[in-house]
Amino acid sequence: MADQEQDLRKTLRVEPGEKARLKDRDPRDKTIFEDSDETKAATAALAKDIDILQDRLYAEGSRALLVILQGTDTSGKDGTIRGVFNATGPLGVSVHAFGPPSRLELEHDFLWRVHGACPRRGTIGIFNRSHYEDVLVGKVRKLAPEDVIEQRYEQINAFEKMLAENGTTILKFMLHISKDEQKERLQERLDDPTKHWKFNPGDLEDREHWDDYQEAYEIMLNRCSTPWAPWHIIPADRKWVRNAAIATIVKATLEEMDPQYPEVSWKPGDFKVF
Repeated sequence: MADQEQDLRKTLRVEPGEKARLKDRDPRDKTIFEDSDETKAATAALAKDIDILQDRLYAEGSRALLVILQGTDTSGKDGTIRGVFNATGPLGVSVHAFGPPSRLELEHDFLWRVHGACPRRGTIGIFNRSHYEDVLVGKVRKLAPEDVIEQRYEQINAFEKMLAENGTTILKFMLHISKDEQKERLQERLDDPTKHWKFNPGDLEDREHWDDYQEAYEIMLNRCSTPWAPWHIIPADRKWVRNAAIATIVKATLEEMDPQYPEVSWKPGDFKVF
C-alpha cells in the first residue's frame, strides 16, 4: 500500500481505546488533499478501480464488504454513495437506508432489521445510516431507557465481530461537518425548488440538539471503534475531500482483501464457439 494511503487511514481512523474529540477534528480540513481539481480526477479513477475490485469480489463469492455511512443531516451520505460507487456495477452493490423502525421491527431486538440488510457474500453493502441510530437518536431523543442504550454499545461490537468472523470486512465512516456548513446546506434546500423534497422540518428540531448529538457521536466513536470494525472520522465540509478520503480507504481495503477470480475446471481450448 502506498505511504499516502497508510498516512490517510492513520490520520482519520479512531484507534480502539482512543478518546476521540470532534472539536479536535477540523471538518474543513483539506491538508490531506490540497488541489480540488486533481483530487476530483483522482477520485473518479479510484471509483473505476473499486469497480474492478468489486467484480473480483463478486466472482470470488466468499466474502463481503460492509460500508457504514453515519452523519448528521446534510453530511453527505447520498453524495458519498454517488461519488464513490457511481462506477460500480449494480449487481454486486446494495444500498440500504435506515429510517425510523416499523412496528414489526420494534417488536424485535434493535439489530434484527440490520442483520437482514447485511451484504451477502460477493457483494458490497452500503448502509445509509445504520444500527448506530439506536445509540444516537435513541440517546438524544431518549427513545429507550439509559441502561438499555448503555447495553447497546457492546451488543453492537459483538454483532460486528460476528460479521467479521464470518467473512464480512467492515468500514465505518462518520461524516463530520460543521454546524455552519449544515446551516448552508439546509438553507440551500429551502432556496432551491428542486431540493425541497430533501428538506425535512424535523432536521431543524435535531439541529437544536446539535451539542447533544456531538456528544453522542463521541461516545459512539470511543465505545465502538474496534480492531475488527474501526471508525474513521471524515472531514466532510468539502465534498471533494470527503469523497476522495472514503474512496481511497475503500480501494485500499479491497486491495488488502485481494479477491481472486475463481479457477475453472475446464480449459478454454477444449471448447469452440460456433
